[in-house]
Amino acid sequence: MLPSDLLVVPFEQVGLVDLADVGGKNASLGELIRELDEAGVRVPTGFATTAAAYRHLISSGGLADRLHAILDGLDGNDIAALQAAGAAARSLLLSTPLPADLEQAILDAYRALGAPSVAVRSSATAEDLPDASFAGQQETFLNVHGEAALIAACRRCYASLFTDRAISYRQIHGFDHFEVALSIGMQRMVRSDLGASGVMFSIDTETGFRDAVLLTAAYGLGENVVQGAVNPDEYLIFKPTLAGGCAPILSKRLGSKAIRMVYAEDGAASAADPSHPGASATRNEPVPEAERRRYAISDAEALQLARWACLIEDHYSARRGLPTPMDIEWARDGESGELFILQARPETVQSRQEGAVLRSWHLQPHAQEPILSGRAIGASVSSGRARVIADPSEIQRFEPGDLLITRRTDPDWEPILRRCRGVVTDQGGRTCHAAIIAREMGITAIVGTGEATSRIADGQPITISCCDGDVGHVYDGILPFEVREQRLDDLPSTRTQILMNVGNPEEAFNLARIPCDGVGLARLEFIIANHIKVHPMALLQPERVADAAERQAIAELTAGYERPADYYVDLLAQGMARIAAAFYPRPVILRFSDFKSNEYANLLGGRVFEPQEENPMIGWRGASRYHAPAFREAFGLECRALKQVRERMGLTNVIPMIPFCRTPEEGDKVLAEMALHGLVRGENGLQVYVMCELPSNVIGAEAFAQRFDGFSIGSNDLTQLTLGLDRDSALVAELFDERHATVKEMIRLAIHTAKRCGRKIGICGQAPSDYPEFARFLVEEGIDSISLNPDAVVRTRLAIAELEGELAG
Repeated sequence: MLPSDLLVVPFEQVGLVDLADVGGKNASLGELIRELDEAGVRVPTGFATTAAAYRHLISSGGLADRLHAILDGLDGNDIAALQAAGAAARSLLLSTPLPADLEQAILDAYRALGAPSVAVRSSATAEDLPDASFAGQQETFLNVHGEAALIAACRRCYASLFTDRAISYRQIHGFDHFEVALSIGMQRMVRSDLGASGVMFSIDTETGFRDAVLLTAAYGLGENVVQGAVNPDEYLIFKPTLAGGCAPILSKRLGSKAIRMVYAEDGAASAADPSHPGASATRNEPVPEAERRRYAISDAEALQLARWACLIEDHYSARRGLPTPMDIEWARDGESGELFILQARPETVQSRQEGAVLRSWHLQPHAQEPILSGRAIGASVSSGRARVIADPSEIQRFEPGDLLITRRTDPDWEPILRRCRGVVTDQGGRTCHAAIIAREMGITAIVGTGEATSRIADGQPITISCCDGDVGHVYDGILPFEVREQRLDDLPSTRTQILMNVGNPEEAFNLARIPCDGVGLARLEFIIANHIKVHPMALLQPERVADAAERQAIAELTAGYERPADYYVDLLAQGMARIAAAFYPRPVILRFSDFKSNEYANLLGGRVFEPQEENPMIGWRGASRYHAPAFREAFGLECRALKQVRERMGLTNVIPMIPFCRTPEEGDKVLAEMALHGLVRGENGLQVYVMCELPSNVIGAEAFAQRFDGFSIGSNDLTQLTLGLDRDSALVAELFDERHATVKEMIRLAIHTAKRCGRKIGICGQAPSDYPEFARFLVEEGIDSISLNPDAVVRTRLAIAELEGELAG
């Protein structure tokens, strides 16, 4: 504890133990300077007034009774009363001079600092606590220089303890107005008006993923970023591989950075007037267009800041004895180029969220008969307005939250699917496009109804339910339902690895909360179709794209890249890396692209590079593309992206997988192509898997095992090619069944051959979660892993654990 009569104290003499004396902000600054300076974390020095100084002001000015009269009995929900009370309290503080001894102590410390420009920051003694940040409740004044301006800024800081928002915040959180004191920190200014500044969190603020640093950056002083007045650049950096010399920037997004806050020429004069609470020694100016198109800091600077965030988090976590994600403000001095930490406080939102839960949907009892039924995808329920759409070009008719009713979907529909609450189709089975995408996006879907587009009216309120097993039902009107949650803290372990299928990188951090052993299938197609949107050959050979509108769209997407193909590699690597990081160090099996020619043709610039095929499902796809002269250069981009993820970012848990590899000799050709781009099987721990989805993969499994490290059974393609049917054809959909004895015999042979050859083998289909008897068959045959869509992971783990117990007994 500091001496009770101490009015001013240097930052170097305070730490976290002094929170009651100098508030959370100033205690944290002192802690950083005292404890992390030797680790290289730079913090501008300064000094703070104490809580004793604030109480001295209240006592010497005779303010206590008058403040009680203003605040006692105040109803914080009465906005008019709150505004009147706040104005009265602030006026009282602003009209009260500082005690002479306090003013002299402040000026002595300021002179000892060298009388520089300083930031004058409020630090309440109840702020920056783990469960209440108080961030932004009191005022901060930047570029304060000169003694008169400093004293005026201090008086305004004291008054800001009674801003309307601060009064309301304390009432909501149960803090007594008269138990909270205010300390003022005076910190040497960093010339970030000539450089850059921003905020970073040692946790992902949207998902609560703790292994990432989220960093924002913009030009000028940091208030614009803190207040949300500017759209900053954004970096997401992976913490676990950061210390090993890697550069794990999972993603970065260029912000518009339209304005920057700089020093005002007349700052000292305006700041000297305490009666004018809006006076500022700063101003905003527009950022030139050329600077907006550049990142405000370099990648190296972003990585250095992230390393500091990790050091700060580790220190606070050790002091508190529990994980403590941090909210940190930083700046780069435009004169010296040095980076500085300006503030650090515990993050108070995501770090307090509860652990993962399992949600299940249940319709309330009702007397409704379904309008129609089809195959249920997932197990959720959704209701809303039906929007019957025949073609994705009608997207303007679709509003977020609508339910899509259509004949069938393909990748062109995904912008609508991302906006909808659910989808019902006339055609399709469990493995059609609508079903696969609905599972990945977590939306309710019913496929293969036969007549949805004719039985459901456009604009009709409906409820679609998939909570009754394999059959999904469509009901007229909005029916009530409930969502139940089950905690996932104590799930049983299984011999069989339970993996997850992941398509959308943006969902990966959330999905990683679901207990699983890794990712059994990460599909590049989602990244290419939804994030990149351009055919890779159109980026490598842009002169061949004839359509002017497509050329313009491609130019806009690739703006800022020196070479258009770098855009493809960059976005692909970011998508790969986000999934790999979410589940690190668990394995992530990443399948190289497996678009068919008709699907590739739908990408921007794609039609000129793709053939017309009668049956693309068994045509130019998968491995046959990777070594073909017309596509091998595009496959090289995928290899470049994967090499960047594994080597530059350190995410060596990624295992590439080759799809639709028809012969062992074709496997040799693909491995040779990979080696040309630095991906050599066996080097740097690189394993390469192959899909087992063709009869030739099963019959020739021993030869494939000599070339690859593992197999993943693709039951959809294996079923259609074993039974000789088109899985997308509604005419033969009833014949599609992975449980057919012939298909099971193929799977049994594949498992036994892989085990005999010492290779791992798993399955990445939906059947094990849909059919308990099929899961039993796989476990009995000794399959190593089962990879499922996220909605099926928990219930299948429970079922597999019970089954393994039965078999063991």
